[in-house]
Amino acid sequence: MGQQQFLLIALTVVVVALMVAVSIAMFMDQAAASNRDAISNDLVNYASKAQEYIRRPAALGGGGGSFIGFDLPGTTKNADGVFDISSLSPMSLDIEGVGIELGYDAMNPVKVVIKVTADSVKVVEIN
Repeated sequence: MGQQQFLLIALTVVVVALMVAVSIAMFMDQAAASNRDAISNDLVNYASKAQEYIRRPAALGGGGGSFIGFDLPGTTKNADGVFDISSLSPMSLDIEGVGIELGYDAMNPVKVVIKVTADSVKVVEIN
């Protein structure tokens, strides 16, 4: 009877340890997904400002049909991550957001890029 109890306790410990490990992994995945979503939301806001800039005439402080001269408004760092313009041309703009949580590879932070043109945006998850 003592041996059966020992095996039962050992099996219980293994099952509980496995459940804890799975729970931690699920929590980390959810944290990264939430951070990725928050960064995407911030990037869409920046894209909206960029499209507003390109459509506004140069005489009124806009780009007059070009992204050249556009700079990210306000702060480029918040609780979600850090944001920067990674590519800029007269007709397109890429804004990159680097998060605070580890991304898909579990080694580097979450990274999302939004590609902006005068009439479209495309969000691309890098990590």
